[in-house]
Amino acid sequence: MNHSAGFRSEVEAIVSLIPRGRLMTYGQIAALAGSPRAARIVGGIAHYGDPSLPWQRVVNKKGFLAKGYPGGRRTHKIALEREGVTVVDYRVPIEDLIWWPS
Repeated sequence: MNHSAGFRSEVEAIVSLIPRGRLMTYGQIAALAGSPRAARIVGGIAHYGDPSLPWQRVVNKKGFLAKGYPGGRRTHKIALEREGVTVVDYRVPIEDLIWWPS
């Protein structure tokens, strides 16, 4: 599937809205951006995306942190803990922290 610059812009717009201390999944963002099966594409956008966006607030569907986060899972963990998110074994309680835009 070819994803346009519009998809990337939509992903970045969604990520920019995630509140501090809350999280979204790659798949959730993909679905909201119009391509529910594009979670991996969202991961690629996160890896190469605008570094000023709160990518630390994006995790996989089981709450695991990203290997591809700049600096790896350890840095991802530090970024989330700075926001008050509890991380245990590089995993967060996604069911408690999941956020949906209104």
